[in-house]
Amino acid sequence: MSLATALRHVRPPSPLAGRLSVQSLLFALGEGAFMTGSAVFFTQIVGLSAAQVGLGLTVAGVAAFLAALPMGQLVDRFGPKRMWAVSAAGQAAMFALWPFITDFRGYLLMAVGMEVIGALGNAAHGAYTIDVLPPEERVKSRAYMYSALNLGFTLGSLIGGIALAFHSNDVLHALPWFTAVVFLVNAAAVSWLPRAPHDNRTPAQRKVRIPGPGPLRNPGWLLTSFFTGVFWTNQVLLNVVIPLWLVEQTDAPRVLLAFLFGTNTVMCVFLPMAAARGVTGLSTALRAVRVSSTFFVISCLITLATHDTVGWVTIALVWLGHVTVTGAELYLSAANWTFEAELMDPRQRGAYQGAAEMSATLGKVWAPAVFTFLAMNWGATGWLIIAGVIVVATFGIHQSTRMARRFLVRHVPADDLADARAASMAG
Repeated sequence: MSLATALRHVRPPSPLAGRLSVQSLLFALGEGAFMTGSAVFFTQIVGLSAAQVGLGLTVAGVAAFLAALPMGQLVDRFGPKRMWAVSAAGQAAMFALWPFITDFRGYLLMAVGMEVIGALGNAAHGAYTIDVLPPEERVKSRAYMYSALNLGFTLGSLIGGIALAFHSNDVLHALPWFTAVVFLVNAAAVSWLPRAPHDNRTPAQRKVRIPGPGPLRNPGWLLTSFFTGVFWTNQVLLNVVIPLWLVEQTDAPRVLLAFLFGTNTVMCVFLPMAAARGVTGLSTALRAVRVSSTFFVISCLITLATHDTVGWVTIALVWLGHVTVTGAELYLSAANWTFEAELMDPRQRGAYQGAAEMSATLGKVWAPAVFTFLAMNWGATGWLIIAGVIVVATFGIHQSTRMARRFLVRHVPADDLADARAASMAG
């Protein structure tokens, strides 16, 4: 491959996509750096027990779940760019306060606050990118941003790992301030982005209720989000079940885990745009879902076989199982971006983002316990049941997307609906 060809592959689809990718990288850089050292920070600096850390994260997760819809409604009212910048600045301020937390109560309040502000940022970021990107560039640009996000997490984890290598509480104490600075830079960069169409609403327009039924009255959207959450349990396979299976049920060396996660990182940096190629509407997004589900099922079948293999055969199969589940992640991402762009009421993208977060959480929150139990206790039968869950969800999402599409046709004016490109893509 020539240098010119290589540069074309790494060039953003548009200048705007490049700027948005910088935001993705900055966010992941700061988040990745702190999260890598967070367990040590909370236990060694704040002085919490592991049980307290886990309880705080659970409570914060529940708070984020409850806040998702109202945060999305704020995005619709005040504009996605403004709320995205507010969220980034708020998170910067929260990270700057972490070194001053000294007890469980402070940790709990901070964790809840972080998750609620993060819910605002998630809804705003999703609504802004769909709103500001031209329809023909949305999937390709989101894929490029996904690559930047994974690169940022990789660099952030490296920085966090270097901080841990010093074995110094003073260095760890500075880690949240590093993240705060990165998020503050991100907030400034977001404020310099162009305004999206829904940022141009006047104060008088913001006081008027957005017309049309909300996302909670759209069962097709809620079901589509739920099934998407079920598909995202590929991350449970990737990060929890396969590693546990490798350690407890195979003869593969534990050092293989580092190689597995390295392979996943490389694939998620360099292959999102390849997976997104050809995804242009609902019909092609559903095809990507079928490809993703096929990879998921193949991963289950390959991994269950490693229980009875030995030596290099086991190593090769475990690695292949990890590669295929990463393929499931990549194709699902491409499909999900299309669902977000084309199955939401374009007048209420923030609220739809919030509702999707709630419904998707219900689709995946149960998976760590259930999948781990099935694989570790039921062996091959358990793996087949896990694969069966994904097959059922694949059939389900084909029906739910049609329901969501019909709902939009009934309740959204044709001129507004054209913005989502749903009319010509329903297939």
